[in-house]
Amino acid sequence: MNVSTPHTSTAVSTFAQQLSSTRRGARLARLLAAAELQTWQVSPSVVERAEQIVAELSANAALHGRVQGRDFRLALRLDPAAGLLRIEVTDARGDRLPCAGTDFTTPPDAESDRGLILVTALADRWGTEPYPPGGKTVWAECGL
Repeated sequence: MNVSTPHTSTAVSTFAQQLSSTRRGARLARLLAAAELQTWQVSPSVVERAEQIVAELSANAALHGRVQGRDFRLALRLDPAAGLLRIEVTDARGDRLPCAGTDFTTPPDAESDRGLILVTALADRWGTEPYPPGGKTVWAECGL
């Protein structure tokens, strides 16, 4: 008698896309990330968290990391064996690093400065890395 056991893929999946450093590019990054994660059959709760993280990091790249004529890059890496989704957004402004010690005292009526607070709340961890010759990558990781 042949018995088959379900086999779950442990292959690492990756996605990367250059996008214009505009509000439209940031919106497209969120939509592309959501579509790719659904294709990879990531659980809806992780997709929701990742969508918001991509939205915040991409908006920051378009607003604070913009250099005229330079794009930003969205990269996703899903490692089922490690149970980890890594989100990376790379922009051209290596001189403007986000503050890892986010200010949780943003006034309730403020119109900005909540993005990294949301990333801190939604991601298991996040940080920055230099991207030579003059850019930076802001990354966030979510457990599956």
